[in-house]
Amino acid sequence: MSRPDLNLLVALEVLLAEESVAVAARRLQLSPSAMSRTLARLREATGDPLLVRAGRGLVPTPRALELRARVGQLVQDAGAVLRPVEALDLAVLARTFTLRSSEGFAETFGPGLIARVGAEAPRVRLRFVQKLNKDSGPLREGAVDLETGIVSQEMGPEVRSQALFRDRFIGVVRAGHPLSKGRVTLSRYTSGRHISISRRGLEQGPIAEAMAPLGLQRDIVTVVGGFSTALALARSSDLIASVPERHTGGLRDGMHSFRLPFAAPEITVSLLWHPRLDADPAHRWLRRCVRDACADLLGGSPRSESRDSK
Repeated sequence: MSRPDLNLLVALEVLLAEESVAVAARRLQLSPSAMSRTLARLREATGDPLLVRAGRGLVPTPRALELRARVGQLVQDAGAVLRPVEALDLAVLARTFTLRSSEGFAETFGPGLIARVGAEAPRVRLRFVQKLNKDSGPLREGAVDLETGIVSQEMGPEVRSQALFRDRFIGVVRAGHPLSKGRVTLSRYTSGRHISISRRGLEQGPIAEAMAPLGLQRDIVTVVGGFSTALALARSSDLIASVPERHTGGLRDGMHSFRLPFAAPEITVSLLWHPRLDADPAHRWLRRCVRDACADLLGGSPRSESRDSK
């Protein structure tokens, strides 16, 4: 079965509104003969005369009257599809966005982000889900709207990214811990008992890689899956946690932080999304909110948005 010519819908709408081939031809800037041929095609397609002679004019058939309202709505909807998106009205925007991030990011930057979103778009809801791996499947499948993390080879090549801030690892211990007093040397740091942080349960990571050229290693007592768990353990014990400084700002209140006694590894925390949402006005607004929330808390200016694939 051949597909119908959807251009005929516009002609049908005008014909049914004007009930005149000549007037419809002028509105569509066609010749009367071309409009007559279009009417003939419409009659063939619908299996109905649509407009029939009554004296010197034309009158619609019952089928034409039935179609009039439906055709008008179809043409209006098609026009809306093909027009540029209208300006975003945040006051009436009702949408739930799913953000995948680490616990540390949500706890540190979440309050400011939620406050900003609530002030600008009170009907928007943010749903935070924990980031358990670097698989970009949830972004690709639409289960996640936005993600924060470190760009890696595990992510799909189509994923868009925008750097939010650079971060470095620091050491953190409970208040009153022996390392909270005096200079933390390599000897004092390595003689302590440590927490390793790995979502995959591995003892090796950026800290171990930074210490390897020095021929040093830590005494790993336990391995946990996230920064907040590591800090909770360090807060109530003599264990040492080594975590990103900015990423965990809201989690370290009341604890003692110190610079690592070796070249601390740096990371870049980025905003990640799928290109199908790149031009969506509401999504662009949300990305700007996240960037501004990070910049406000860290005291920096928000970066301009990048469209580069990573």
